[in-house]
Amino acid sequence: MPVLTVLTYPDARLKEVAKPVDSCDGALRTLVHDLETTMRASPGGVGIAAPQVGVLLRAVIVDVSIKKNIAHHGRMVLINPEILLWEDMAVGREGCMSVPDYTGNVMRAQRIKVQAYNEFGHATQYECVGYEARAVQHELDHLDGMLFIDRLVSRRHDLFARVKKN
Repeated sequence: MPVLTVLTYPDARLKEVAKPVDSCDGALRTLVHDLETTMRASPGGVGIAAPQVGVLLRAVIVDVSIKKNIAHHGRMVLINPEILLWEDMAVGREGCMSVPDYTGNVMRAQRIKVQAYNEFGHATQYECVGYEARAVQHELDHLDGMLFIDRLVSRRHDLFARVKKN
């Protein structure tokens, strides 16, 4: 159950496109377990993608249930995910374990439908809204070598230094 090292910007590996997972085997389940351990070790972590730890596979975990009073599906393991539907665009603030010193305003769909496999190879489909939809889109961007700073509404006005807490 190791906590994996999270790559941080400007590490070039964060810009690489992940390859599809071709087998939902024990190695994948170990990766998913290690990703979840790493995500939960990060204060406020609600998602993580395999490329963030240097593994170029299309695998993410999203679990926004630590946030109060929002709609969510609990722990979602998304292997080879694909968004089927986007609706209702809105701007919202995002942060990222791979860009720890900044947050920024990003335009995302407020409602999505995503299909994927879980770590056991079972097909899944989720309809996500609000914060959960934003988190899924954010993590899926990592699979295509994108960071939230690549999607800022305005580089001049919508990037904010994160306030350090002692």
